Amino acid sequence: MAETGAGTSTSTGTEPGASTGAGAAGEAAREAAVEAALGRLDLDAKARLLGGRDMWSLHPLPEIGLASLVMSDGPVGVRGVRWTADDPSVALPSPTALAAAWDPALARRAGRLLAQEARRKGVHVLLAPTVNLHRSPLGGRHFEAYSEDPLLTGAIGTGYVLGVQDGGVGTTVKHFVANDAETDRFTVDNRVAPRPLRELYLAPFEAIVKNARPWGIMTAYNQVNGVTMTEHHELVNEVLRGEWGFDGFNVSDWMAARSTAGALRGGLDVAMPGPATVYGEALAAAVRAGEVAESAVDTAVRRVLRLAARVGALEGAPPAVTAPPAPIDGAALARELAHRGFVLLRNAVRKPAGSPVHAANPVLPLTPGTTVALSGAAARDARVLGGGSAQVFPDHVVSPLDGLAAALPEGALTYAVGADPSDEPAPADKGFALRARCRDAAGNLLGEGSLPTGQVQWIGGDLPDGVTHEALASVEVVGTFTPRETGAHAFGTRGLGAFVLTVAGETVFDGVQAMGSETDPFEAFFGSPVVRAEVPLTAGETVEVSLLHTLDKGFAAPLPAVAFSLVHLGPRRDPDELIAEAVEAARAADTAVVVVATTERVESEGFDRTDLALPGRQDDLVRAVAAANPNTVVVVNAGSPVEMPWREDVAAILLTWFPGQEGGAALADVLTGAEEPGGRLPTTWPAVLADAPVTDVVPVDGELDYAEGPFIGHRAWDRSGRTSAYAFGHGLGYTTWSYDSLVTGPETATVRITNTGGRPGRETVQVYLAPAPSSGAPERPARVLAGFASVGAGPGETVETSIALSRRAFEIWDEEKGDWTFVPGAYEVRAAHSLDDVRLTAVLEID
Repeated sequence: MAETGAGTSTSTGTEPGASTGAGAAGEAAREAAVEAALGRLDLDAKARLLGGRDMWSLHPLPEIGLASLVMSDGPVGVRGVRWTADDPSVALPSPTALAAAWDPALARRAGRLLAQEARRKGVHVLLAPTVNLHRSPLGGRHFEAYSEDPLLTGAIGTGYVLGVQDGGVGTTVKHFVANDAETDRFTVDNRVAPRPLRELYLAPFEAIVKNARPWGIMTAYNQVNGVTMTEHHELVNEVLRGEWGFDGFNVSDWMAARSTAGALRGGLDVAMPGPATVYGEALAAAVRAGEVAESAVDTAVRRVLRLAARVGALEGAPPAVTAPPAPIDGAALARELAHRGFVLLRNAVRKPAGSPVHAANPVLPLTPGTTVALSGAAARDARVLGGGSAQVFPDHVVSPLDGLAAALPEGALTYAVGADPSDEPAPADKGFALRARCRDAAGNLLGEGSLPTGQVQWIGGDLPDGVTHEALASVEVVGTFTPRETGAHAFGTRGLGAFVLTVAGETVFDGVQAMGSETDPFEAFFGSPVVRAEVPLTAGETVEVSLLHTLDKGFAAPLPAVAFSLVHLGPRRDPDELIAEAVEAARAADTAVVVVATTERVESEGFDRTDLALPGRQDDLVRAVAAANPNTVVVVNAGSPVEMPWREDVAAILLTWFPGQEGGAALADVLTGAEEPGGRLPTTWPAVLADAPVTDVVPVDGELDYAEGPFIGHRAWDRSGRTSAYAFGHGLGYTTWSYDSLVTGPETATVRITNTGGRPGRETVQVYLAPAPSSGAPERPARVLAGFASVGAGPGETVETSIALSRRAFEIWDEEKGDWTFVPGAYEVRAAHSLDDVRLTAVLEID
């Protein structure tokens, strides 16, 4: 039986244009070069290679022709080794959006683009993809992961890894394993029984290792069943390497490695970042003291050299890819990925509101000639990617306002703020032009660097040219601000230590910020934003701004770093007045479009969510606009589920996730009908948090018990008997489909469908497997996703797709035997538009 279970109508095999050295001869030549290089290294050089040189790279070893291997975040773009916009990055939609397309071939194209970006920036290894599961909707970093379902996650991750490595760039599939929440992520012990560990959390990693042969894995901060993952011999050496045959390198999450001997025995090859790590000199000393064998060091070094050979960083070794794929237009692909991932949750029949269209038509797509009232602060200042290590800096961002203004005729669009998701200051951005000046204790200028926003985040060697942590005594953020609005503008600081804030030539704050109550080390170091002054300013009139931060060496950062922000908040108007303006505009238009969003303080790395509510007065805005205009479309700009208490009161709901740099253009494409919203939910959306069957993310006495066993996501919803707001796999398009036939065997389901609508479209055919109840056997999910395919067809066209059924859909992990057990019996095979929209069924008897 097929292992992937993710059949598509588009091949995900190696395609023309990707010349590779992946054949047996190339592998043999690389291995020979690796062994030759290894034989020329002494113990100190080998130990040095296994510890980071700095924040993002390993030590070069010129004596064997080894260049410095460079790594970089992230899953949606390639930032490079500096926190700067001087070298912009293409910003793709969030991983949840990529998974929502349910198309591994599309993920492969995204990976190829990222490889192109990496090569342009001199990066050898991407610190991606993130394939942890959406165990609870409260997970703060879920926007960076794919899905609640292990099969979908594994299939999309496989496509992504194949694409990146098509371009000769390595990947590090992360975070191995059970790193599914952020609370106490450095110390939490996740207690996971063998069966759910195998059937859920290890499953995506296994699929990717077997189907894509990734060149790297990143082990997580957390413990699993009492053993920290950077020292987990059983899961790394016995399962990952022994059972699955992984031959790549294993790198720690940043600062996760805690023990020299324990990490080496646990299968950790590289401890990052450097220069201070548990490896390097400490590892050489441990070998000389007899604590670890030099042969174990050799094994780890061999894996690092193999990576270097594959990416072309080791002289004498043919790289795995000698000619990368054809160049890809980054902006065009970002736009395509966005609309392919948009999920149309609801699309009701248009109601008469002065519009010329017939009442039988749905509200989307918009009819030519329709007037639109757009509202929501996120329509003007869109959130296009998640916070934390995934952040990159594109050279431009197309907001919903920008996209619709370009797509609609002059005079057809109005805009009102309506409601702002945040009343908290954020790093200075729109209207600011900033630089950072670095000085030593005597006031001498060491160097300058540009800033993409008011946020300074220099970690390790990520400093402007000529600047070192040892010499650096102060950093001054200087520049100008041109307000978009007249009124009282709030300015403030985020960070620890002494600050002097000057606006329009006047010092408005001179003081010190002490450490707060934050528990995550990064959050504690960055601090919380604090308003220091309000300054009346006039729209269009430029003023000078300055924030001088004197470093206090007494603040112990998790690693050498400078991190603080100049923060800003525009004039605050009466919220009811803002909503009233949006209502007035909506009442005068044919269609109202409201953009609602989360913020970086809601979804980001380093903390989990406490609820699923939209921040600010956004729910009130939607209710008020919907009451004024029956043809209200709500665009949800969020990376993971939010509560939508108004969902039955609006005409349409379009989920755009974090849509990347071209999100506004893609939104205009979809709203006007130039493109179809192609996404299906990769995660179940609850109506309210209380309905979600799994919500715990907070450890008790240092432990987080995965007590739900193999029942998360749609499996848990089925078991609980509760009804979600929108089921796993749900999503509407702009055409209709008939499911004509289903023929199934134990390995393949063949489904024939017809586009019965009037325009081209794409359908995601989902195949679920429901085992017949059996007595005496371990409880199994009522149904599991066994395969899927993304299929396109024109109006009236019939297409047939053969979908491989995952063998694992017929198996359970037997905890007594410690192995997979195939379960014979009767199964119902269901061909479906979504989990709760089954179109065809067939009974399959398995002996």
